[in-house]
Amino acid sequence: MRIKRILLSAALVVVALLVQVSVLARLQLPGATPDLLLLVVLGLALVYGHVSGALVGFGAGLLADLAPPSDHAIGRYALVLCVIGYVAGLTRPDTGQHRSATMPLAVVVAAALGSTLLYAGVGSLVGDSAARHVGLGWLLFTATLYDLLLAPFAVPLVMALARRTEHDPLAADAAGGQGGSAKGRKSVHGWIGSGTGLKASRSMRTGLPSKPARIGGQRGGLLGRPARNKAGRIKGVKRL
Repeated sequence: MRIKRILLSAALVVVALLVQVSVLARLQLPGATPDLLLLVVLGLALVYGHVSGALVGFGAGLLADLAPPSDHAIGRYALVLCVIGYVAGLTRPDTGQHRSATMPLAVVVAAALGSTLLYAGVGSLVGDSAARHVGLGWLLFTATLYDLLLAPFAVPLVMALARRTEHDPLAADAAGGQGGSAKGRKSVHGWIGSGTGLKASRSMRTGLPSKPARIGGQRGGLLGRPARNKAGRIKGVKRL
C-alpha cells in the first residue's frame, strides 16, 4: 500500500471507530448496531481492491477488538472484516469505478448479512451465545436495515476520498508520451505523403535536384535543341 492510502485509511478507520463507540453504540437501537466501521472498510475495498481491502479490514477489526468496551475475544472482528474486505474488493471493476450505485448497494447488503453470520459463527466456536439470546434472524434484519440507511451517507464519501489517492502521475506521463509519439508519427507520415516531402526526400536520397534541369530551354532533355538559322540549317555545321 502506498503512503497516501495508508494515511487516509488509518484516518478514516479511527474516525469511524470513534463515531461507532461514542455515538452509534449509545443510541440503544433495537437489534444490531449500525456498523460504520464496516461501511468504511467496504468503501476503501471498492476502490483499492481485494488485497488492500483485506489489510484495511484486518487493521480496522483488530482496532475494534482492542478498543473499549469490547467484550469479545481479540481477533474475532479482525477476522470478520478481513474476509469481508477481501471479498468486497473482488467486485472492483478493471476501470476502478462502478458505473452505477447498484453494485455498491448490493455489496453493502451482502456484507451486512455476511459479517453478522460470520461473527455469530466465530462466536459459537469460542462459546459466545449472545446471538442465540437475541435471535439471529432479528440481528440479520436490523443489521442490514441500519447499514443500508447509513450507506448512502458513508460509502460514497469514503470512495470519493479514496479515489483522490489513486491519481498516478507516472501513468499520466506515459499516456501523454504515447499521445505525443502518435502525433509525431502522424506528422511524419503527413510530411512524407505531401508532394513537398516526396520531392525533398528524393533529393536527399539521391543528391540530385528534385526537378529536372532545363537545358536549352527544354524541360527534361539532357541536351538542348540545336539552334537553327533562318534557312533551317544547323549553325556551326558545314555542308559537305
